[in-house]
Amino acid sequence: MEPVDILAIGAHADDIEIGMGGTIAKWASRKKKIVICDLTAGELSSNGTVEIRKKEAEEAAEILGVMERINLGIPDRGIQNSQEQIKAVVNVIRKYQPKIIFAPYFEDRHPDHGNASSLVKEAAFSAGIRKFNPDSAPICKSPVYYYMINGIHTPNFAANISAEIEQKKKALAAYKSQFEPAGGVSTPLTEGYVDSVIARDLLTGKQAGCLYAEGFITDRVILLDHDLLGEF
Repeated sequence: MEPVDILAIGAHADDIEIGMGGTIAKWASRKKKIVICDLTAGELSSNGTVEIRKKEAEEAAEILGVMERINLGIPDRGIQNSQEQIKAVVNVIRKYQPKIIFAPYFEDRHPDHGNASSLVKEAAFSAGIRKFNPDSAPICKSPVYYYMINGIHTPNFAANISAEIEQKKKALAAYKSQFEPAGGVSTPLTEGYVDSVIARDLLTGKQAGCLYAEGFITDRVILLDHDLLGEF
């Protein structure tokens, strides 16, 4: 398989759309090969069902223009740094050989998001170890960057999504079971959550000198002529 440009990993379907839907849409419009990987099926969500969320995730992926969306089927609320789960994510990384990996930022009110962040970081490192799961070839050049889901944090860099904000809104609107459930129960996601996400993008945009932007965190130094900005 030809290497992809971006592998975006989230704990649940809608995590990636919340944190970097506009950035995904921007790069997809530039013909970048993008794969989304949802770790769980979100079976413990207060609203919706696994079947409904799967359809919503497929619709959102189509709106954003990604190449492929997969689900690892890890138990919801069961993400951990077990050898089994690390191996599963390593297999995904080695299969798609991404230039860049995105994961949730580890400072988040939802434990699944922090656990997903840690799992992806562990897997990205293990993917470069030749003797770890030697049935597949190692890949050592996939830096991990972090997108924000809940909360507002100071980003290390941002992507201008002013032209993609409406596309991001449409992708988020695909998740009706989470944000606008008919007859569902009240959750933090049903109480103006999408408005707060767009407001954060507006604030980040103002800080970055544009209208809307999505912010990202890095735990490594970015080389402008070789890394993310140089590639994209």
